[in-house]
Amino acid sequence: MIVCLAVAFGASAKFRVGPTVGANFDTFRWSQKLFTSDMRPGFSAGLQCELMIPGIGFGIDFGLKYANRGGYCGFGEQFVWSSDNVSSTNLRLHTIQVPLNLRFKWTRMDGFENYLAPFVFGGPQFNFNVANSKCAAVKRNAVAVGLEVGLGVEIFKRFQLSGGYVWDMTDDIKTRKLDEFNATIRGWIVDFAVLF
Repeated sequence: MIVCLAVAFGASAKFRVGPTVGANFDTFRWSQKLFTSDMRPGFSAGLQCELMIPGIGFGIDFGLKYANRGGYCGFGEQFVWSSDNVSSTNLRLHTIQVPLNLRFKWTRMDGFENYLAPFVFGGPQFNFNVANSKCAAVKRNAVAVGLEVGLGVEIFKRFQLSGGYVWDMTDDIKTRKLDEFNATIRGWIVDFAVLF
């Protein structure tokens, strides 16, 4: 899809790439409310790419990031897990993320966009779950697909600060003992990128 868009945009498209770091504030949303599940902070780091059509402000952004995601899970509150000496824990997933967003950036503001240019974005996010913190109660799914939406600002045509909300549409984890008891991750994200 990216190659097709690049060909369609032709030579006028502007491609930039750079490092990005961020913070996330996630929680698990379980299929049933059996115990306490609270939000916890995490972080991400990787590369962000941007391909924009000059003059009209539309384009795409995509990237490759490592993200540490998860939340508090009160397994110890239920006998089904406490009987196996499984306690409540901050459960973390180690994921490789590939976001792919459509983007609109305000670029016609009589030169003010050279200093400050707001933008909005949204699209799918593919999460490859490569590991999780030690917890005998759960097993992770290999891949989860989510959606992200957000807004941000570009400063001096180089630095981008953005924030948004992410919710996974497919399950991230499921418990080993209870059938049909699974969870998705959702939460807030804040990212900072430098594009060259």
